[in-house]
Amino acid sequence: MLEQLKALNLDILNITSIFDILLVTFVFYRFMRIIQGTRAVQLIKGLVVLLVATTASSWLHLHTINWLLQQVMTALVVALPIVFQPELRRALETLGRGKFFARTINTLKEADRSRMINEVVRAVQVLTKNKMGALLIIERVTGLEEYIDSGVKIDGIVTAEFLVNVFIPNTPLHDGAVIIRGDRVAAAACFLPLSENPYLSKELGTRHRAGIGISEVSDAVAVIVSEETGAISLAMDGSIDRMLDESTLKQKLTEALEQKNHSSLSGVFRRNEQ
Repeated sequence: MLEQLKALNLDILNITSIFDILLVTFVFYRFMRIIQGTRAVQLIKGLVVLLVATTASSWLHLHTINWLLQQVMTALVVALPIVFQPELRRALETLGRGKFFARTINTLKEADRSRMINEVVRAVQVLTKNKMGALLIIERVTGLEEYIDSGVKIDGIVTAEFLVNVFIPNTPLHDGAVIIRGDRVAAAACFLPLSENPYLSKELGTRHRAGIGISEVSDAVAVIVSEETGAISLAMDGSIDRMLDESTLKQKLTEALEQKNHSSLSGVFRRNEQ
């Protein structure tokens, strides 16, 4: 009888342990889905590299390097809440809204991507012809949820007519940026961080600095139309390419959105400080 009770308790313990592991795995999976496409993913990769380097330096008896890496890891423990503040806030807000168990799917087929690019270029043609200032942000891998939350959420299909109407002067949404996620306009009138690069040309106004600024903190692509001259610019990876025509814009957008390794595109852009 005693042996049967022990066996029963062991079975219950095993079932509880399995349930505990499955629950932790599911919570971890949902957390990774929440931060997917945000800067937190790149930051976590950096932490993994530091952890691997620290372990390897310990195995290889590289005492000086190991000591330095340990100090960095110690400092990061204090800095992590500050570094991950936007992502932590987003996760808590998502949990508070009851969306923790919601599905998040954001895939874009090649045909839809091509159609979206064509609509953006068509809109830019009208905007530049009429010298209507505009700032279009196209999300790539890094999520822009915190900036979408700062504007007016729309969730509408990208069309040239709609984009032009948004930037008509003296309309409710013409100030700020339009953020495009996939083939849909996620939000308009969004506030973006301004670039703090001291070497930018003094000719660049707030709209251009905002476009460069968002490209500095994410991998997004910014299309800017100057209100004064109607000139077309494209900002990515903290650089800006100015005075583009429609065909060049379409080519660069296609390359940027089809490129899997975004870092290899850095050479496509040149810093134009004129």
